Amino acid sequence: MGLQYRNILVAIDGSKEADWAFQKGIEIAKRNNARMILVHVIDTRSFAIMGAYDTVIGDRAEKLAKDMLEKYHKQAVQAGLSDVQYEIEYGSPKIRIPRDIAKKHHVDLILCGATGLNVVERFFIGSVSEHITRYAPCDVLIVRTIKDAG
Repeated sequence: MGLQYRNILVAIDGSKEADWAFQKGIEIAKRNNARMILVHVIDTRSFAIMGAYDTVIGDRAEKLAKDMLEKYHKQAVQAGLSDVQYEIEYGSPKIRIPRDIAKKHHVDLILCGATGLNVVERFFIGSVSEHITRYAPCDVLIVRTIKDAG
């Protein structure tokens, strides 16, 4: 049984674990000659906490996301991948990634970090990675950072 991944989505949120997921994603994409889609979802729910949505905050969040994704895109190409794209979306990452973005790109593997950056959401609602695992239409690989044994 030779399952081969063709469209690999890596959820990028700026965390160390997302970086590990990206590194593993490169190796999997190379072995499978797959397309890599790097995705960052700007969580618009955090804007609601600040009151009214401020376009300056949104523009800044988008610029930071674009800079981050362009850096990852460049690394993927330098590592030997030829089919790499990135996408910035708005909304809830835990909903947009498995329900919208994965389906839009016919993704057959999603890689994401185990914890990400949002500690408050993990405590109250459950982690993004847990939600992705539960609702994704494809395989999901949750990546943890390697802890120092010493």
